Amino acid sequence: MTKRTIGNAAREAGVGVETIRFYERKGLITQPPKPRHNGYRSYSNEIVERIQFIRNAQALGFSLQEIYELLALHADPNTECSSVRTRASTKLEEVEQKMAQLRDIRSTLKKLISSCPQKGPAAGRCTILGTLSPEK
Repeated sequence: MTKRTIGNAAREAGVGVETIRFYERKGLITQPPKPRHNGYRSYSNEIVERIQFIRNAQALGFSLQEIYELLALHADPNTECSSVRTRASTKLEEVEQKMAQLRDIRSTLKKLISSCPQKGPAAGRCTILGTLSPEK
């Protein structure tokens, strides 16, 4: 079992040292005990793999709370694939909703940009500023 310092564990996992400390504070990973002989904590392969799992889940849009739940499912030998699939399906629905919202925003921005006169003073003429201003 390979042991490494927090700096080496961070490099191997592709995160910063502060990210590891943050995960420890949030309870996503356990902080290794501090040995008496040198004072440096040793991070195992399992911890590095767990950090990589967290990072991969974050890249898919899972929140820290959702990742905590996924880690619990991962650790439970009785977990059914359907439980994990349900969580992934829920995340996909959220992503699709966000994409629809972003498409609407994109469309609105394109319309605003195309309606902009482009020249002259903005005061009283800029359709973008006019749209953003509260109605009186």
